[in-house]
Amino acid sequence: MRSIILFDDPKLRLQLLPFTYTRPIAGIRCGIRTIAEKWNDWLQSPVSYQTDDYLSLRFPALASEDSIYINGAICPDALLVNAIENLPGESALISPENEILAIRSSARDWKPAHTAAHCKRITYAEPVVMIRHSWDIFTQNGAQIKLDFERIKSTRQSAKLTDPFTHCYNPENIFIEEGAVIKASVLNAENGPIYIGRNALIQEGSLIQGPFAIGDSSVLAQGTKIRPNTTVGPFCKLGGEVSNSVLFGYSNKGHDGYLGNSVLGEWCNLGANTNNSNLKNDHTPVKLHSYVTGQPESTGLLFCGLFMGDYSKAGISTMFNTGTVVGVNVNVFGAGFQSKHIPSYSWGGNTEGFTEYRFEKAMAVAKDTVNRRGMTFDETDEKILRAVFEQTQSQR
Repeated sequence: MRSIILFDDPKLRLQLLPFTYTRPIAGIRCGIRTIAEKWNDWLQSPVSYQTDDYLSLRFPALASEDSIYINGAICPDALLVNAIENLPGESALISPENEILAIRSSARDWKPAHTAAHCKRITYAEPVVMIRHSWDIFTQNGAQIKLDFERIKSTRQSAKLTDPFTHCYNPENIFIEEGAVIKASVLNAENGPIYIGRNALIQEGSLIQGPFAIGDSSVLAQGTKIRPNTTVGPFCKLGGEVSNSVLFGYSNKGHDGYLGNSVLGEWCNLGANTNNSNLKNDHTPVKLHSYVTGQPESTGLLFCGLFMGDYSKAGISTMFNTGTVVGVNVNVFGAGFQSKHIPSYSWGGNTEGFTEYRFEKAMAVAKDTVNRRGMTFDETDEKILRAVFEQTQSQR
């Protein structure tokens, strides 16, 4: 039986920090689903991961004598899936830029460092959507919502909208899972689809423009304003105004405040009236902290907001500047705009100054955050976060 293994390209993994500190690249959510969930659906086969050793505790690689290794940053489409499905043994699918897209091999221990020297090389000249940089997550999100939506709609029927006080524009472009509750809201799917996950709750007065996706058991608070190309993963709570942003899952922005052109990992929390800027006053391209060079590098984008790693939190009325990167397990608060790069395990703010977030205290808060959702924070989670703590000490 063949095995599907989604591998981390080391260069891309570095470019996608802080999100890849705590997950393989394929664990990133873009569109309705994570990259791994997309491949699982397209190939109708379970997937596993080839990633950094400390992450393998949670995300092991399950190889066999017939393994297909796929670059975990690639979002699948019909042409690419067909090419991979028909890949002969001991051969590699290569882009015109000489990047490895996929390899089919009997080797149980193949890694990107081994290259494709032992394989027959097949060039794949069609366009490929690859999440190379953290900002690709939100710039590609609208298109990925549309593709994921079509996959879902092609095989299943939407549940009925039963609330008489909710108005829908282009209702055939809206998919509602069983158990979802929508009350007195406006859903506009004229410019893109709207997907509402199982047991999601959209409270009174919410205004939604597609493309938009909300995951299982997530909540939009009363009067939430959703602008296009936004994804809210499972078990999130969202309020205020949100535009072209992605929340991976289990994160909260439950109150008023603006979030735009931004990405939040899992288990994050933004306090009431937290806002971010996504456009510079001089309308020049936004620079973002690079984990490759250790300094700000241009994104080439005019609109670029906040990037926050897992387990990080912001106090009430926190202000984030254009192009801000917050690492893993950060507790930031205080007056004025915050630093444009806040390293992992930092505690404080620009006014008060930053100190190191003690690991034991960070773990106590992380455990409580997870346990409050009825989930278990286990020894493996702690080992992964300890590895991140140790990796990032020199940044603080």
